[in-house]
Formats: sequence, C-alpha cells, structure tokens
Amino acid sequence: MGRIDYLAMKTDQVAADELINADLRELKAAARNLFDHATKLGGLGFGTSFLKWVASFAAIYLLILDRTNWKTNMLTALLIPYIFLSLPHVIFHFLRGEVGKWIALIAVVLRLFFPRHFPDWLEMPGSLILLLVVSPNFFAETIRDSWFGTAICLVIGCYLLQEHIRASGGFRNSFTQSHGISNTVGIILLLVYPIWALVLHFVH
Repeated sequence: MGRIDYLAMKTDQVAADELINADLRELKAAARNLFDHATKLGGLGFGTSFLKWVASFAAIYLLILDRTNWKTNMLTALLIPYIFLSLPHVIFHFLRGEVGKWIALIAVVLRLFFPRHFPDWLEMPGSLILLLVVSPNFFAETIRDSWFGTAICLVIGCYLLQEHIRASGGFRNSFTQSHGISNTVGIILLLVYPIWALVLHFVH
C-alpha cells in the first residue's frame, strides 16, 4: 500500500512539474510575441516609451509607499529627480504648464499660511511640482532628453536597490519580508528603462 501511495505521489509531482514547465513555455512565447508586435508597431522606440511609462509609475508608487507604510531610512527623495527625468513628455509638459503653476501656487500658499493643514505626505509631491514648474529649459529639455539624464536615472535606481537590499538584510530577505516583493520589484522596474534606453543609445 505504501509503495502504491509513493508511486501516486511521484506521478502527481511529475504532472505538476510538467504543468509548470508548460506554463513557463507559454509565458516565454507570450513575451516573445509581445516584443515582436511592439517592434512591428513602433520599433524599439515604442519599447523605450513604454518602459518610460512603467518606470515613472513605479517611482510614483514607491514614493506613495514611502509616504504611507514603507517608512525606510533610504534617501527616497532621489525619487523626485528620477520622476522629473523619466516622466513621459505628455504628463511632463501638462504639469509644466498652467495646471502645474496653479498646483504649485496652492501648495506654496498652504505651506506658508496654513502649515498645520499641510500634511507631511504632500512635501514630496509638492517639491516635484515646484521642480517641474521652475526648472530651467536646460534641465527640462536638454538634460531630460539626453543620455546623461538617463544615466542619472540608472545611478539613482542602482543606489536605491543596493540600499534596499542592505536594509532588508540580503537579497533573499528583500523578497520575503513584509512588503518586500512589491518594493524590490518596484525598484527593479526603475532600472529597466534606463538600461534599455542607454543600450539603444550606444548601439545606434
């Protein structure tokens, strides 16, 4: 009886392994198809634009997380220049225009005259809006659109990743602690866009 049970368990394990391998093959095929379709639609530039959106939202997510329940000693203020440098052009120019000026004005008025009603979690977003509105064209246009700005994003992402791993007590712990997976994945997403953009820049 024990022998039969052992064979049944072994058969179940083999079947489970085959299912997992089949799923992994499907994921690889889906990723390959996505890359091929993205290349046909807009070339490699489409991938850069898409990854820029992903990186920007990952940085905003980490910023929100830091203001709420992450509470780390890392220099998360570096997410502000990262967002500034990686924000897609549509959103960047929208916030740099009249809308951003009004938001910045309201933030300054609240901070100056109603400091008790200005929550701490608005400090970083307020700084980002001010940076977007008042930054000279040299930073808003020249640096943002150059490989140098992309390299700055890469340096910021690398710094935040190594600091997060160190604070978590190792790479494995960074994926197993509370909120560890989402934080680590978010920081890794910060690296994907600048690496992709820099590789394309120097290859072409």
